[in-house]
Amino acid sequence: MKTISCFNICLLAIFALLAAACGDDSDNTKPVINLIEPADGDTLHIGDDVHFEMELSDNEELKSYKVDIHDNFDGHTHALSRDTEPESVAFSFNKTWELTGKKTASVHHHEIVIPENATPGAYHLMVYCTDAAGNEALVARDVVLSHEGGEHDHGDDDHDE
Repeated sequence: MKTISCFNICLLAIFALLAAACGDDSDNTKPVINLIEPADGDTLHIGDDVHFEMELSDNEELKSYKVDIHDNFDGHTHALSRDTEPESVAFSFNKTWELTGKKTASVHHHEIVIPENATPGAYHLMVYCTDAAGNEALVARDVVLSHEGGEHDHGDDDHDE
């Protein structure tokens, strides 16, 4: 009688392992971000829009991407610089766009506008991409906001996603 019980327990254990192995179809692969512009170290002109371009892909399905821009005035503590201009404001931007149902996406837009009163200086530009399974990839760039230089003329006003 003990042999049958032990045999049944072993058989149940084998079936449980097989069922768990067969049911493991989880997606553990992060999406891929190819951020074309802005490049690391670019100067972005205060008062203009930002030329933003990238390619996204995933092995299964994309869900969304997010752009977060915030100041880096004192190396990640995010306090305002002592030499900020009067009436200037540390620029920040945070927006998420949906991509559900796509495996790849070409993103090109000029939706990020730097206001005239933005404080010049060092900023971080972070791009997050999440797939349908919840895997997240990140690309970070250091950029500089300035009243001089940084203007881009690309000859098009596409707002494709």
